[in-house]
Amino acid sequence: MRLASIASGSSGNCTYVGSDHTHILVDTGCSKKRIDEGLAKLSLTLSDISAIFVTHEHTDHIAGLHTILKKYDIPVYATDGTIAGIRVSDRKGTMAGRFFERVRADEPVEIGDLEINPMSITHDAAEPVGYRIRCGSVRMAVATDMGCFSEYTVQALSGMDALLLEANHDVRMLQSGPYPYALKRRILSEQGHLSNEKSGELLSRIMNDHIRGIILGHLSRENNLPELATRAVQWEIEAGDNPYHGNDIPLTVAKRMELSDIIEV
Repeated sequence: MRLASIASGSSGNCTYVGSDHTHILVDTGCSKKRIDEGLAKLSLTLSDISAIFVTHEHTDHIAGLHTILKKYDIPVYATDGTIAGIRVSDRKGTMAGRFFERVRADEPVEIGDLEINPMSITHDAAEPVGYRIRCGSVRMAVATDMGCFSEYTVQALSGMDALLLEANHDVRMLQSGPYPYALKRRILSEQGHLSNEKSGELLSRIMNDHIRGIILGHLSRENNLPELATRAVQWEIEAGDNPYHGNDIPLTVAKRMELSDIIEV
């Protein structure tokens, strides 16, 4: 299996996960051109994509969906709440007659040789989810836009071989930055985004001996820096109640509008 971020951040999110035979996208929140360019570096095209799984209806996760579906008849999977949100955002009526495949948290869906299992997350969206993807014994996950995590989250992400996990902001940068107070409160709330420290805390709970790589994603342009995110996450892993050191696993940061490092298991 392979995992790679095609775009990540408030300007757009799109993640590729696939096996030798089946290829999916999680979110299409950037332009079709950017997705085409990212897939080309993976020696793929949109014609190779078996399905698109949407985490939630915010623009930075669906902005490219309308354009893609004008040309490609790719099945789109999302929760009922997300589907309703997508239709509300469809001002041009592109989705009026579109059939969506509905998913529910913790009810797996099989696409080719992949099993995709949605997981509940907390975010200020209608019915957001992350996705766990399994092929044989290999397990990967995409988990962003989470205001907090719980024991459910820890259990849901335990045993992963690779994952893309949110590390959205440095709390001090956010608190002292230019955002309006209401937006700061939203980001810091349990329906907002995971800070670097919270991301590290979660990782310290789910570390295992067979993790092959972690991509930190959805970094804020204004309230974070790649080196801050990496350092904070590594420190939390070191400080956690586990036998691991911060540099025990390959840890990379997703690029805003470029293909990330590719994790292959």
